[in-house]
Amino acid sequence: MERITNGVFAEGFFNLTEDGIYKSEVIQNVDANIGQLMKTDAKFYAIHVSPSATELAQMGKTEKEQSDAMKRYIRAVFIPAYVQNFNKGLNTNDILFYGKIHFNRERSNKASFMHCHLIVSRKDQSGKKKLSPLTNHRNTKKGVIQGGFDRKNLFQQAELGFDKLFGYQRDLQETFVYCNTMKNGSMDEKLEMQEQYLSGGTKMGFQREQNSLAKDCDEVSNVVSALGSLLPLDSQGDYDEGRAEYLRQHKKKKKNRGD
Repeated sequence: MERITNGVFAEGFFNLTEDGIYKSEVIQNVDANIGQLMKTDAKFYAIHVSPSATELAQMGKTEKEQSDAMKRYIRAVFIPAYVQNFNKGLNTNDILFYGKIHFNRERSNKASFMHCHLIVSRKDQSGKKKLSPLTNHRNTKKGVIQGGFDRKNLFQQAELGFDKLFGYQRDLQETFVYCNTMKNGSMDEKLEMQEQYLSGGTKMGFQREQNSLAKDCDEVSNVVSALGSLLPLDSQGDYDEGRAEYLRQHKKKKKNRGD
């Protein structure tokens, strides 16, 4: 509203095919798509897609160019990758989502960058399938939960799709594989990744890189790391939907027995 009042370019909500969607429509449609969800179930997931300064420069020179590029990326790359990773035979039209582009975000260097917030419904458009990107299951064929979600695969698809769409030449240190390996890999894996980095002609001591790694990777604000704010790189913190469902049912049985 402040941008509109000042006569500055602003964006409304958007989905797969439409722009300028009103907030009231977003609220109504997301709130209505909750059939058969339990009280403890998430009704939607919020995803933050946040390009770095160098990525934004590749997306366009003006806010309008960058905003249009962001919507193109969400529609052509991110949502298709998100859908595919559920392994439930879904297509992009089956996902209920809305995006909102913001132009102001404070960083450590006090600069502002365009970013996008996505609201993705827990249920598909038909209201029949529950979709959780936080499950630990990976393309399961048997059991209560069919399909699953591969977050690491999503990160890589989001990164590769961005680079292909915008012709972005990504440095090794900007890649998901590099940051994930250096934060969560074994010592051998980290040494191997360090060798790849050094073979590119950049000389930096391994101990020095290890000391600064957490800070560096946290500040790599490319599309992949931004997704990591919702979907953590470290699988130790994953939310196991199957386990949570079992515990809810077990608790309900104990309550019914009066235990």
